[in-house]
Amino acid sequence: MSEKIIFPKPKVLRDRPTHYCPGCHHGTAHKLVAQVLEELNLVPNTICIGSIGCSVFIYNYIAVDTVEAPHGRAPAVATGVKRARPDKIVFTYQGDGDLASIGLAEIMHCANRGEKVTVIFVNNTVYGMTGGQMAPTTMVGQKTTTCPGGRCKEREGEPIKMAEIIASLGGTAYCARVAVNNIKNLKKAQKAIYNAFKVQIDELGFGFVEILAACPTNWKMNPLQANERVEKEMIPSFPLGEFKNCLGENK
Repeated sequence: MSEKIIFPKPKVLRDRPTHYCPGCHHGTAHKLVAQVLEELNLVPNTICIGSIGCSVFIYNYIAVDTVEAPHGRAPAVATGVKRARPDKIVFTYQGDGDLASIGLAEIMHCANRGEKVTVIFVNNTVYGMTGGQMAPTTMVGQKTTTCPGGRCKEREGEPIKMAEIIASLGGTAYCARVAVNNIKNLKKAQKAIYNAFKVQIDELGFGFVEILAACPTNWKMNPLQANERVEKEMIPSFPLGEFKNCLGENK
């Protein structure tokens, strides 16, 4: 019996072992981005802006030209690259500590200006690379190294919901929150990433996709437990869906 490959590896995805922890969803996010770049025939014309944190290593896995930005400044760097080379497709790949904390001003103003770039935002509710500290997206009650008793709503406030904020800004043309914990959500995630790049292609404005992701190591869980947490805790805290879509008949 001959083999039939159902889920082939995108050619733009480098053939190398992953350094990510078992159960980490960054690799899954990389594959979705790679699939969309190939589906839209964007690979030769794309520039990626890498951020600081676990997300920085995207340049090891997706074979496109990549610029590494200082911590939190990927949207500002993307703005400069896109304005200098408007003929290119430009996207950032950022984590929640990078985007929602030190880079909060950059992402807000980039979206509000309607910069024609695409942002892929991986939200795993902690600072992954630096030891699992509380992030702006840490859920109420969630324990981290800097809130070992769990995040307290009265003390630290509610987690920031970036997709809802970005959708409210005038320059945003597409905004969605997705998850990659099961096949159904993976398909929706790929469609959202497609749309976020499509609004850039159509020059409609700023595109944004928030991806809910697992961080088993810093959550102190095994991969199955972490994947289950995405379903039972993260999605109720961060509802999935499209928050803004200006594609209209073009989608």
